[in-house]
Amino acid sequence: MVNPTEIAQMIDHTLLKATATYADIEKLCQEAKQFNFKSVCINPAFVPFASQILKDSEIKVCTVIGFPLGATSTAVKSFEASWAVEKGAKEVDMVINIGALKAQKYEEVLKDIKEVVKASKEKNSNVIVKVIIETCYLTDAEKVKACELAVEAGADFVKTSTGFGPGGATIEDVRLMKQTVGDKALVKAAGGIRSFADALKMIEAGASRLGTSSGVAIMQGLTSKENY
Repeated sequence: MVNPTEIAQMIDHTLLKATATYADIEKLCQEAKQFNFKSVCINPAFVPFASQILKDSEIKVCTVIGFPLGATSTAVKSFEASWAVEKGAKEVDMVINIGALKAQKYEEVLKDIKEVVKASKEKNSNVIVKVIIETCYLTDAEKVKACELAVEAGADFVKTSTGFGPGGATIEDVRLMKQTVGDKALVKAAGGIRSFADALKMIEAGASRLGTSSGVAIMQGLTSKENY
C-alpha cells in the first residue's frame, strides 16, 4: 500500500485555468510546500514567478508546451520549452501534434517531440520531458504508437491527458501505456484524479506521477469536484 507521503511525491500540483492569477499561483506554490508535492504544474507565463517562490525548496516547477491542443509548430514548441527551462522550469509537459498522429505522419510527430526534448535538455540536461498524448482522442493502436514515438524521441514520461479534452486518465489507458513503454519511460496519469482512491488506482495501474488540481483534497482524504 502506498502511503500519503509517497503519493504527495507523485503529485504535480496543477493550475492551468485561463483565469489563474498571480495570487492563485502563489497559493498553489504554498500548498505544494505545505504538502510536499513533487511539483507545481502551471502555464509558461508564470514560470519565472513560481520559480522565485520555490527557489529555496525541493519542489520543481513544471510547465506545459504547445498546450492544450498540440497544434502549434515545432519551432514554436521548441522555443517555448527553451524559454521556460531558462526561466526555471525543471519539467516540461508537451502536447503532441494529435492530428499528425491520426494522419499517420509519424516522422512529423517524432521530430516534434525530439525537438522539444533537445531544446529542453540543451538548457538543462536534468530537465524531465513528458509527452501528453491526449488519450481521449486516440484508438488503442494510436496510443501505443504515440508512446513508442515518445520513447524513440528520448522523452522521460508519457502522459495521458491535458485535462482540457472530453476525457481524462483511465486505468485501462495507464495500464496500456505502461505496458507499451516498459522500463524505457514512466507514465503520468492526468485528468479526473479527484480522491486518494483514484490516485491509488492510477498508481496500481502503472502511473509514477499524477497530474491533478485536487492534490490538497487527496491529501486530506476528501473528494474534489475539480475536472483536472
